[in-house]
Amino acid sequence: MFKGNRIPIIAFLLGIVLLLVYASIFVVNEREQAIVLRFGEIQDVKTEPGLYFKAPLAFVGFDTVQIIEDRLLRLDLVDQPPVQVSGGRFYEVDAFLTFQITDARRFREQVSGDLNSAAQRLRTRFDAALRRVYGLRGFEAALSAERTEMMAEVRDLLRPDAQQLGLTIQDVRIVRTDLTAEVSQQTFDRMTAERLAEAERIRARGRENAQRIRAVADRQVVEIVSEARRESEILRGEGDAERNRVFADAFSRDPDFFEFYRSMIAYQRALAQQEGGDTTMVLSPNSEFFEFFDNAQGTTPVAPEPDQAGR
Repeated sequence: MFKGNRIPIIAFLLGIVLLLVYASIFVVNEREQAIVLRFGEIQDVKTEPGLYFKAPLAFVGFDTVQIIEDRLLRLDLVDQPPVQVSGGRFYEVDAFLTFQITDARRFREQVSGDLNSAAQRLRTRFDAALRRVYGLRGFEAALSAERTEMMAEVRDLLRPDAQQLGLTIQDVRIVRTDLTAEVSQQTFDRMTAERLAEAERIRARGRENAQRIRAVADRQVVEIVSEARRESEILRGEGDAERNRVFADAFSRDPDFFEFYRSMIAYQRALAQQEGGDTTMVLSPNSEFFEFFDNAQGTTPVAPEPDQAGR
């Protein structure tokens, strides 16, 4: 009877022992680190993965365990107010950083081990560091080889503040640097005005070149026409001289024939002009124009000798 009553008691005590043993064991995996607290004070920090023991009865203030991340974490900085660069313009900047909790004790002391609180404080410092770095440079720097230097500078500015939180900044990356809508429109308008001005300068140079080429062409035309006229006058003069020479030579060889020939040409031209026309020629039959009409042989008529009275 007595032995039968001891079995539940033994089972109860065994259960309590098992519960205490279970409550005094905790496991830390490879992605975590643990802080052992006793009455809110840090007793130990476990950074290596494994099975550990602590004092049980956490509900009465004995040892409690706070699990802290031991992985590489990322903090994004997006949708922030525009960043002002050197020159007074504003740009939209998106960036992120990677960090790790390397001092769990300090992390517990500064932010009570709250990752969200640490991220909020780190985000504020991250934004300030970005504005400081961009404020010393122009927009083009973020699009050039200087971008790497800017990211390293932001990282170095963040590291002292992060260390106070028990964090280590591993890397900083600038994801996007864009014009704001207002600045983008202003830049577009400025570029449009510059292109229009450049086009007008090109057109002005084209008009100037066209006028210069036209002036040269006009001058060459005048020179060519003048030269052609001069040569034509020379050739005409030479032709007239040759014609006169031929006429003079012909006249010297046979003056009567030459005079007869010239009269025939005059007849031909005068009568050809009258053919089919209404013009009437009134001439005396004894005029010199008809001197060869009564002389078929083409000889010059001999004037009668004057009489003794001189008629």
